[in-house]
Amino acid sequence: MMNIKRNILLNPGPATTTDTVKMAQVVPDICPREHDFAGLMKGLRENCVRMAHGDLQKDTAVLFCGSGTINIDICLNSLLPEGKKALIVNNGAYSSRAVEVCQYYGLHHIDLRSSVFEQPSLNEVERTLDANPDIALVYTTHHETGTGILNPIREIGAMAHAHGAIFVVDTTSSLGMVPFDLHQDNVDFCMASAQKGLMAMSGLSFIVGSREIIERSKDYPKRSYYCNLFLQYDFFEKSGEMHFTPPVQTVYAAIQAFKEYWAEGEEAKFARHHRTFEAIHRGLEELGLRDVIRRDIQSGLVVSVKYPDDPNWDFGRVHDYCYEHGFTIYPGKISTTNTFRLCSLGTIDVKDIEDFFVVLKEALVKNNIQIPAHYND
Repeated sequence: MMNIKRNILLNPGPATTTDTVKMAQVVPDICPREHDFAGLMKGLRENCVRMAHGDLQKDTAVLFCGSGTINIDICLNSLLPEGKKALIVNNGAYSSRAVEVCQYYGLHHIDLRSSVFEQPSLNEVERTLDANPDIALVYTTHHETGTGILNPIREIGAMAHAHGAIFVVDTTSSLGMVPFDLHQDNVDFCMASAQKGLMAMSGLSFIVGSREIIERSKDYPKRSYYCNLFLQYDFFEKSGEMHFTPPVQTVYAAIQAFKEYWAEGEEAKFARHHRTFEAIHRGLEELGLRDVIRRDIQSGLVVSVKYPDDPNWDFGRVHDYCYEHGFTIYPGKISTTNTFRLCSLGTIDVKDIEDFFVVLKEALVKNNIQIPAHYND
């Protein structure tokens, strides 16, 4: 085992990984068209379904090369029938990205936009579905990573199904970190990428959902070649392989990460993320720093911290000091409010957060930023 410097990533992904996941990429070269590699891919796909608590008889996982955004592209361009609309339930940056995908493909859609500081209104979702019987696909983000809000997907999914629409959910920054059940949460398709809840490496993403709906979609308009869900699914089913070259070493890392995921256990993993999140809040309170989202709707994974009203505050300088001492913090994604984010993703625990706040306090002192933090209101 190599001596690898451990950095604590408090950004919302990629996440801090174990050395064993890193080293799993150091393997003999193999052509990904060999039967041995196809067998590895089969097990990986099945583990993705299990992670989402899907049914291996009814559900499947389809893997793609790319970041989590590729999944948004694939689901929207592949699963919307001709002449139908998508309803995007949008309360943040990542659902806004789904709107942009619809715009780029020229897909008929409704952007049901609401405050980034609140969960979406279920009454507005219901009214929109009632008024638009041609909605065939409802889409939202489970954990709005830009703010840390956890959206009420189970209720939205029930409404979608009651109106004859399928429900697609971006679970990129929630799957494997907070409780989720594909069927109990009324979700037809969820999605994630390996570097988030799985705590593996960037470059491998997956969509989990209904075989029957994927097979039905083969007759839908073909809007993309590389990013077509049925095409990739069909190639997997016939050959056990990706249609195009997979990220071989990243696949080995994901397989190792799943071994560690099951060894830790889901409940224990969820609890670890939550206590790390609580440690973030304790550290913020000690420094007088404020978050911008109500605690009762926070996911337990991301805290959006408001910049203090201090003439000496400079996020870049604070970031650089923390980075030089092994901790990465990340800017916010709220256009109307200056924030940075602290996240409990990855292989970190309470001690890592306590160590971080020692460094953050040093950064504030070094830059003559008031402690406790000053806010004008």
